[in-house]
Amino acid sequence: MAANLFIFGQGRLDCLGKGSAELEKNAPVLVFFPRGAPSDFRAQTGLKDTKYISASVDTGGELNPIAQALPDVVRVPLDEAKSLQAVTDILLEEALSPRCGGHAVIDRLCEIVVIRLLRHLIEDGQAKVGLIAGLAHPNLSPAIVAIHDHPERLWRLEDLANIAAMSRTHFANTFRKVVGVTPGEYLSSWRLALARMEIAKGTSLKSVVGKVGFSSSAALSRAFKRRYGVTPRQDQLRSA
Repeated sequence: MAANLFIFGQGRLDCLGKGSAELEKNAPVLVFFPRGAPSDFRAQTGLKDTKYISASVDTGGELNPIAQALPDVVRVPLDEAKSLQAVTDILLEEALSPRCGGHAVIDRLCEIVVIRLLRHLIEDGQAKVGLIAGLAHPNLSPAIVAIHDHPERLWRLEDLANIAAMSRTHFANTFRKVVGVTPGEYLSSWRLALARMEIAKGTSLKSVVGKVGFSSSAALSRAFKRRYGVTPRQDQLRSA
């Protein structure tokens, strides 16, 4: 997977490719392409003493609700997001000064960077509709987090409405207005996105079924083909 996360701690970010001019910025700056960087995108440094790293962060593909919730490209001046910069500074240090156990530390730090990036976007109000907007909503957020934490549960509308401290009707209407889909559609999308990531890692279909809340392998296969246009096995072979 090509790099889609770029962090400049020192120097200047100079970008090449269509639409890249608006990304150019003095460091410190973070640039993230949730659904992958354009094929013609090139990042280069403008100074010899630039501190710069790039990484590949897998968000699960274009149909993952998290990837869908973000714009094509996210640019954050890190001096305007101090909690995010605190982690990117450590990541830069680990990447540019290799030490024992560095790979494991770097992998974990990349995960934390993405989590803090999402928090920053939520707090900054950069999304009006979609997952980010839902997570920013004080009532919807606990219900969405519950779905994410326990996709295997047999969620009923009443259960999610109770978590959100809302009536069923108010919860359903608010969820659709803010997130853009019904709670049931969102739950199904999340389960399928998780299933696709597990299958891509080589996990057997039988093992995935229980993890993501489907009643059987056949039910998962049918839903998977409706969503992605291929069977889980075909998708696994295609991504291998």
